[in-house]
Amino acid sequence: MKVKSLTTCIRTIPDFPKPGILFRDITTLLNNKAAFKKAINALVKKYKNKKIDAVVAVEARGFILGGALAYKLGAGFIPVRKKGKLPWKTNSVTYNLEYGTDTLQIHEDAITPGAKILIVDDLLATGGTVKAVTDLVQQAKGKITGIAFLIELSGLKGREKLRDFPIYSLIKY
Repeated sequence: MKVKSLTTCIRTIPDFPKPGILFRDITTLLNNKAAFKKAINALVKKYKNKKIDAVVAVEARGFILGGALAYKLGAGFIPVRKKGKLPWKTNSVTYNLEYGTDTLQIHEDAITPGAKILIVDDLLATGGTVKAVTDLVQQAKGKITGIAFLIELSGLKGREKLRDFPIYSLIKY
């Protein structure tokens, strides 16, 4: 199957998780082998000459993209998880959500100081989650080479929270 546009492979679900939200469901893209391959290859093309040491990704959909990307780049993969999910000593960062806070963690020995890090997630919305990830990477003295997203919801201005870093989004809504 040939894929002309990756956007045609993303299902839009109105009023999920609440009224007024248009949810961009990437599971339909992930399930389309040609589209998934095209997306990963496009991200690889962007970063293949950057000598990335490790890809850092956020659970859960970020793991899917990050793992495939790390493999294709010949880089390590570092998971960032919600509090209490990692089995070793961790560094943590707590950040604000629309209604409350959340905490992300990374193993304290996951990043070698000076390592070139690519942060990957499926979606850039308000930017809060990935901003928290940048804080974790910087605490470990990793060098953020780039931040990559499959989708960016431009109207939510998440890019503004990440303006200190090079950002690449494959698809923009």
